[in-house]
Amino acid sequence: MTSLDPTASPGRWDTVHALLAALDAQIESLYTERGIRGVRPRFAYPLIRLAHTGPLTIRELAESLGRSHSAMSQTLTAMRREGLVDSESGTDARTRRITLTGRGRALVPFLEAEWRATEAAVAELDDEIPHALSAVVAELERALERRPMRDRILAHLDEPPAAPESPAASAGEPHP
Repeated sequence: MTSLDPTASPGRWDTVHALLAALDAQIESLYTERGIRGVRPRFAYPLIRLAHTGPLTIRELAESLGRSHSAMSQTLTAMRREGLVDSESGTDARTRRITLTGRGRALVPFLEAEWRATEAAVAELDDEIPHALSAVVAELERALERRPMRDRILAHLDEPPAAPESPAASAGEPHP
């Protein structure tokens, strides 16, 4: 090793990630208190959307929610494990349409009520703090439009020279 571990001390965004995880944990605790087991806050968005649209492919659902196909696929796998969604054959052999199960459909009224209550609580919190998070996010988006994160990272990237690739590695063979 030629340098200190840069992950040894907390990064500036660690607190943001921790806060979001704590908020999700509090929402999940509401579910548990009401006897709803195995449901994560990230399931609410796709469950509510499917209740309103009917069956969708993973791609359609991901696009409608502004998520990546990969992230949506992982979420749906977890939801299927909890008996919230199922799939049926699509228009061709390559596609499957995601459907709500009876359990998933039964949860939607509560999830919609929780969604509205959470939005109200976020608005209340936004009004309570001196720098509303929604305004800060909008400012961050404008700053990133002016200069994307990739460009900002590249301006600070002091990368070490790449190690020369051995002939064995370039041929796909393991290093000795």
